[in-house]
Amino acid sequence: MVIFYRRLPKFEYIKPESQNMLFEILSDNKNCSVYAGGTDLIPKLKKRLIKPPDVLIDLKGLNELDYIKIEGGTLKIGALSTIYSVATSKIVIEKFNILSQAAKSIAAFQIQNRGTIVGNICNAVPSADSAPALLVLNAKLNIKKKDGSRKVNIDEFFIGPNKTVLDKDEIVTEVEISEVPSSFKGIYYKLSTRGKMDLATVGVAVLLGSDNGRFSDIRIGLGAVAPTPIRAKRAEELLKGEKINKELINNAARIASDESSPIDDHRASATYRKIMVETLVKRAICRLTEVG
Repeated sequence: MVIFYRRLPKFEYIKPESQNMLFEILSDNKNCSVYAGGTDLIPKLKKRLIKPPDVLIDLKGLNELDYIKIEGGTLKIGALSTIYSVATSKIVIEKFNILSQAAKSIAAFQIQNRGTIVGNICNAVPSADSAPALLVLNAKLNIKKKDGSRKVNIDEFFIGPNKTVLDKDEIVTEVEISEVPSSFKGIYYKLSTRGKMDLATVGVAVLLGSDNGRFSDIRIGLGAVAPTPIRAKRAEELLKGEKINKELINNAARIASDESSPIDDHRASATYRKIMVETLVKRAICRLTEVG
């Protein structure tokens, strides 16, 4: 089967040399699209899946936004940090391993070396692999525009499929994640037809801490099973402070499934997705707690 890609539509292309220049352009009334990697945007433009912008803005010239660092116990990831750099960062692997796991599950190495974690978030597809991991890590997003900035918790960032709280003159410049206790363990499970080469049919991230055989804290993030990536809050509340046991874990997994609201599409039915949410949540918690 031959897939025909049209040529790109016409637009003005600008590669800003400074953030001041970037925000001046964004503050105009023109229809602008901003990209760093372009691994989602460019194919959509070629396929005419989205309206072409008047101006396409390439962020790759803003090298000051390409970093991964720890400051005051907080991990900071710049808007131009590639998926591969996050996946292989020693800092991320050692202290925020669940995010490394999620990043490694995104597409092929070619995409990982071009696309960015911030782009994966801002694309706002329900199946974004980085989103469940960032949700359980309680990530915060630093958002800037010409006349100011604001900080948004990631669970307030997504408002619908392909929709975020970003105004047209704003961009996400940085992801912040506070360091989690060293005793916490995390895991990300991605269910897809061809592993990382396909979008997630279901994505489950679990981060937990335990103390004296009890759940001291637990966070469950779900992807591809609701209009936006979500936390399974009711399942979390059932487990917190309780003694770790198989029956409780099974009940929490069922509740997490009930909290999901998936759709039928070409990748899976809603019923199958609900079954797999329960299965993967149960499997993740059992693996992290070593409950047989």
